[in-house]
Amino acid sequence: MSIDVNNESDFEVNELEISSQAQFVLRSLHINPAAELSVLLVDEIAMTALHEKFMDEPGPTDVLSFPMDELRAGTPDRVSEEGVLGDVVLCPAVAARQGDQAGHSMEVELRLLLTHGILHLLGHDHAEPDEHKVMFGLQAQLLAQWEGERNARGLT
Repeated sequence: MSIDVNNESDFEVNELEISSQAQFVLRSLHINPAAELSVLLVDEIAMTALHEKFMDEPGPTDVLSFPMDELRAGTPDRVSEEGVLGDVVLCPAVAARQGDQAGHSMEVELRLLLTHGILHLLGHDHAEPDEHKVMFGLQAQLLAQWEGERNARGLT
């Protein structure tokens, strides 16, 4: 899988771990190994501009997803089509505040937001109660599996 991570924020982040987690999530969802994903980390000014331009909402947000080829998750028997998943844009400054409020680190919050953003790229949404249940259930499952993987590799 081609995962491109670019940190344009003022925050220090572990780009290799972000890439590893993205690969893990995509493998878990049976995404074609030839698929491409871009992850961009930006400051609050850039995120505010994107949020206002594309969502018509004021101020910065934590994560935005911009799907390209509208790929969907595969199955254990059949991987997804090839293509470009799209872009996940993360704002570490917002993630740091949300992490503080939730009682965990910015890194933990970024892991949650990355998973959330990838699920949006794959067509998941949470506007309706049933969609919310499915998306957040899958998000929690993927995060728990990733934490298990991290623990097994001694990355905690």
